[in-house]
Amino acid sequence: MIGYDDIEYASLTDVGVRRSHNQDSYATLPASDPEQFQLRGHVFLVADGMGAHAVGELASKLAADGIPHIYSKHAQDGPIAALRKAFTETNLSIHNKGKANREFEGMGTTATALLLRPEGVWVGHVGDSRAYRVRDGRIEQLSFDHSLVWELARRQKKKPEELQGIPPNVIVRSLGPDPSVQVDVEGPHPLLPGDIFILCSDGLSGPVSDREIGAAAMALPADEACRFLIHLANLQGGPDNITCLIARIAGRPAPETNSAGELITPEPVAPAPPPEPMGKRLQQLPWSMVLLTAGLVLAALALYLVAYQQPGQVPTFLLAGAALLSGLVLLMIQNLRETQEEAEPEEPRRLQIYTQKSCTVDRELLERFSAAHAELQQRVRDNRWQADEKLSQDYTAIAARALAAGDLTEAFRARCRSMLVLMEAIHQQRGKEEQFKPLWDRPQT
Repeated sequence: MIGYDDIEYASLTDVGVRRSHNQDSYATLPASDPEQFQLRGHVFLVADGMGAHAVGELASKLAADGIPHIYSKHAQDGPIAALRKAFTETNLSIHNKGKANREFEGMGTTATALLLRPEGVWVGHVGDSRAYRVRDGRIEQLSFDHSLVWELARRQKKKPEELQGIPPNVIVRSLGPDPSVQVDVEGPHPLLPGDIFILCSDGLSGPVSDREIGAAAMALPADEACRFLIHLANLQGGPDNITCLIARIAGRPAPETNSAGELITPEPVAPAPPPEPMGKRLQQLPWSMVLLTAGLVLAALALYLVAYQQPGQVPTFLLAGAALLSGLVLLMIQNLRETQEEAEPEEPRRLQIYTQKSCTVDRELLERFSAAHAELQQRVRDNRWQADEKLSQDYTAIAARALAAGDLTEAFRARCRSMLVLMEAIHQQRGKEEQFKPLWDRPQT
């Protein structure tokens, strides 16, 4: 069993390059003694607010303050009931705040909570802020993105990256907009020595790939990894607020063995299933949204026909009404089904790993980070920024020696530390309006 003090954690948030306000919030509520660990465990949370000006900032702060507090009050009821109560009460609080003041209208926030308890790990989740686990050289996403692209991919039984032309930042579920909300609660995931858990807003998971997040979290202590990853996101353009929270379980991971004592190697990922028949794919389309969109388009066309005295006004109005009515009926049926599913006895969902990628260090990753290091050095020289070049060079020398000895992990760790020296110099001296070409064009898998 993992002890209550067998944990190292760190957290950091940054406004990013292109935003004027930081609408992210986070909370850390570690257990202070074994009794508290047995009762409620360690509680961590990341929230990403939505809304103009300070509205999103307020929403995320309400989530970061409310969810850990309410969960702790009801922890004796068990993690599922306590987490659901914490999320639903906080959601109603944010919703009522938005209704009470016109300036706060439309406020909302994502929220992803991580519980480390004696029986394992629990995730409570609404939105697209993510929870990851790093284990055995793999980074695994433990939360489902409540975004349009992920929802459509789920319905079509595809991977989100296989869908084209859908904005990745459209959220379909969050705290605040509605008086009630569906909360994902999953667990307990097994907890092993050496496990690393990461919570982050999409300001990190957008510009920085899962592989890079996992590799940095494995190579560096939690505080260094948080700083490195936030700087890396900023140097990739920093389009959004960035929050990173890392919790590392003490000890070295034990190799997995079977009953005969033989090492177990990870099973290969199953090949993609064959394409489904066209009829089945058509059934999986979000017909409620299709009909509502068609109804709005037809209504606009009917108004155009009326304005310019063109024929076909009445049929177009009738088609628009029929499409809108059909779409609303389908949407109501879908919501009713989801409500009935929620009303089932509260049992933990089947444990799922939503994505899984290797994050072990190889020579290709090292070469890419070495090229990025050279780019950072050039930026510092071109702008005549002050940086501790000797410390950066010392880490570079350590990386070279480790690489020559075949220790790729140590070489990567030293390379990251050398980059971090330059990153922090750039962060302190760059102008807020100054933007750079990203270190690489797109996140690497």
